[in-house]
Amino acid sequence: MNSTVVPSLRYRDTPAMIDWLCSNFGFERRLVVPGADDSVAHAELALGGGLLMLGTHADDTYGALLTTPEKTGGLQTQTIWLHVENADEVYSRVVESGAAILQTIGDVPQGGRAFSCRDPEGHVWQVGTYDPWAG
Repeated sequence: MNSTVVPSLRYRDTPAMIDWLCSNFGFERRLVVPGADDSVAHAELALGGGLLMLGTHADDTYGALLTTPEKTGGLQTQTIWLHVENADEVYSRVVESGAAILQTIGDVPQGGRAFSCRDPEGHVWQVGTYDPWAG
């Protein structure tokens, strides 16, 4: 059996966030299942060998288990590490998009370059060239 971890996020304006994630981080749409009223029931975005699942936040059984960064005052219980080939290039796009930069780009102790930011709905992303699989 081939097991892996696939993060899953919920957004209020999922179509806009899909566009933002693709434009700024380089994700590619793999699957987008429309929901009611311009929502997204389920989406899968691919980046290299990784996958992110997302959908529109809903007041349903699963939605009752989640909250938004907006409702927690921006506090997170997890962040996503996004491995990229050129962190400086991604950083420039993210800054140009107007996203909140939490840590400016720089060299990091584990090797490579990295920065952290909030996406437009407040989820925290750490983006850098460090590849944890490279050993």
